[in-house]
Amino acid sequence: MGGWWHEVWLTVAREFSDLDDVKAITQVVIRLGLALLLGGALGFEREMARRDAGLRTHMLVATGSALFVLVPLQAGFSQDNMSRVLQGLVSGIGFLGAGAIIKLSAEREVRGLTTAASLWLAAGVGVAAGLGREATAILSTVIALVILGGVRMFKPLVPPHTHDKPEQDEPSKRVE
Repeated sequence: MGGWWHEVWLTVAREFSDLDDVKAITQVVIRLGLALLLGGALGFEREMARRDAGLRTHMLVATGSALFVLVPLQAGFSQDNMSRVLQGLVSGIGFLGAGAIIKLSAEREVRGLTTAASLWLAAGVGVAAGLGREATAILSTVIALVILGGVRMFKPLVPPHTHDKPEQDEPSKRVE
């Protein structure tokens, strides 16, 4: 017996063979799980700062970035091909970060730069985790959290930014 059901079963089994042993499964779970947790830590800080891109966004960016490098590693991509994957990933994250930046014309200010930078960093943390550089991913996250949370404590000491430029319509007061 066997027939076509047997062929279907064998095809399905081959399709799911990328995680064929406990070592491979553990490696993927650790790398993606760490990216998820570290992205979550960055996103939690952004949530506490009441920013638009928060917990879920940072978790998705970090986990997605880890996945984008983990799969090519599993597939045996060359260093050149992995370089192209990373170039595409960095470009895509730049586009996502640009969406987090808002220019408020009336107030003449730009907002969202720190959130865009934290998304960029979350992608880097995800890449490190996906490549199996767990300690680097953790250290980078700790440094980022110190920057995001710790430096905020010193912000009240910095005088407010003022625009000292003359208005465009104002005639020049230059003496000749």
